[in-house]
Amino acid sequence: MQAVTGDRVVIHTSRVGQGERRGEVIEVRGEDGSPPYLVRFDDGHESLLFPGADCEVRHEAS
Repeated sequence: MQAVTGDRVVIHTSRVGQGERRGEVIEVRGEDGSPPYLVRFDDGHESLLFPGADCEVRHEAS
């Protein structure tokens, strides 16, 4: 998985009643766009993210 600052992440869920989590990559800490990513989620929470199989990176157009 590769990302750059400004890309969007979507974390899908398989739990009933729990929505997806969405956020923006504000810092890439791995080499060449690799994880971990510092993400600011839409609720304002910031977290260091090591994406799993339930995560999708959406590359924003420059």
